Amino acid sequence: MKAFIAALFGLFLLPPAGPDWGFFGHQKINRLAVFTLPPEMIRFYKHHINFIEEASVNPDRRRYSVEGEAPRHYIDLDHYGDSAAFTMPRRWEDAVEKFSEDTLQAYGIVPWHVHRMYRRLVDAMLTRDVHRILRVSSELGHYVGDAHVPLHTTENYNGQLTGQEGIHGFWESRLPELFFDEYDFFTGPAHYVDDVQNEVWNIVVQSHIALDSVLRIEKKLANVFQEKRFAYETRGRQTQKVFSTRYAHAYHQRLSGMVERRMRSAILFLGCLWYSAWVDAGQPNLNELIDHPPTPEQIEQYRLEVEAWRTKRIASRPHEGQEQ
Repeated sequence: MKAFIAALFGLFLLPPAGPDWGFFGHQKINRLAVFTLPPEMIRFYKHHINFIEEASVNPDRRRYSVEGEAPRHYIDLDHYGDSAAFTMPRRWEDAVEKFSEDTLQAYGIVPWHVHRMYRRLVDAMLTRDVHRILRVSSELGHYVGDAHVPLHTTENYNGQLTGQEGIHGFWESRLPELFFDEYDFFTGPAHYVDDVQNEVWNIVVQSHIALDSVLRIEKKLANVFQEKRFAYETRGRQTQKVFSTRYAHAYHQRLSGMVERRMRSAILFLGCLWYSAWVDAGQPNLNELIDHPPTPEQIEQYRLEVEAWRTKRIASRPHEGQEQ
């Protein structure tokens, strides 16, 4: 299970609450994604926006306590070779056949887990299960955010293999917190995604392509700043050694908007997945669910109807096999 080395002796990073965009970044991605939605959806999601924002960090809260959670946040593409970003099987079944499920779990499954969560959201909307719609929508946002982080695509996830310990939280926590107010998050409206699994992989590939710049630029800058990279900051009663604001400004400038672009892409893609799941579920009236959520008995009845429909659909297309 992948550990978060940046926590070592509390030396690097504010805040220390966890990896993956920090709580701040994940919450902002989920909140802003709500405003990409069409009128038929936005009232429901805005009504629950505080929950969607807060629950975005639940996967991090259980990351080290729930077996099987950690691999859902990353994929170590470099373990599979230099061209793995382009040659890895996109379908889970094909990847398992080629590498084994144990291997995939050992080196991360984030692109496949995003797709799995998407299917769960479609199911939640089909059954009109409000609690599940909100929970899955929120947690889907977390994994979408992770897929957009270059350091979530490598075994060198915290710079520990190149003498750059702490870069993980520096890139995805400290920079967004310092420069968030300068970012332009106008993304345009959410749109339907025809092939979710393939599009998730496109995002992971883009993240991996950016990895070289993330590491190379910081390494070069560190040689210039040396010990001036660090400063001490106090929050509450804690004083910690962190990457200095001056160093963060220099690194952020040399990245030429990379962090902003990855966050903006995560916001739009999350909105697109919420919208696509709603379309795939037959565009249920979400406004009705705000004031009149279905009873547990109605949810169960919806579930049975969906299962019956799927069974009939599969039986009518025996040569196509079970849908993914």
